[in-house]
Amino acid sequence: MRYEVGVNEETRPATVRVFIALAPPDRAKDELARELRPAYDTHPHVRWNRIEDWHITLAFLGELPVDSVQLLRAPLARIASEHRPPRLALRGGGTFDDRVLWTGIDGDLDQLHRLATDVRTAVRDCGIAFEERPLRPHLTLARARRGDRASMAELAEGIAGFTGGRWNAERLHLVGSNAVRGPGPIHYRDIESWALAHGDGPEH
Repeated sequence: MRYEVGVNEETRPATVRVFIALAPPDRAKDELARELRPAYDTHPHVRWNRIEDWHITLAFLGELPVDSVQLLRAPLARIASEHRPPRLALRGGGTFDDRVLWTGIDGDLDQLHRLATDVRTAVRDCGIAFEERPLRPHLTLARARRGDRASMAELAEGIAGFTGGRWNAERLHLVGSNAVRGPGPIHYRDIESWALAHGDGPEH
């Protein structure tokens, strides 16, 4: 579903939280969801991310003015046309700071890092400042509620042996969130997405 930016001058938000990402196909997400199904039942208190929101972040840009988001469309379209789809798989699991549960990414990581490097360079060339953290390819699956970090370690151990099937990351996604603050979930929507190149097109 598209996240419309700048359609109605009177109602559009002044800013939007933005990131650039790849997304696993439904079959890959279904494999992992089946693996997690017992955990959904035994750990309902954990803040589980919606399956449809699972993504591999290449660059997190944070809160941007809507007009700045428009600057990204052309360079991201060009980058997508220059990169073939990396072949990836979901694998294993772990935690960040005992609070965030994740599953890792396996496969053509060199190609994934090259794509991320070009994406980040394009963002900087648009004059958009953002915090450049080292790329650690993963899907965020859940977050612990306050005072319940033990659940994360237990859940990570439960998926440590998981290995999903291989798939191609077919599209580059420019994503916006509803930027809700407070206890409610944040929902993500594509602002736009572009098919990655196929065949023997240019590759960095």
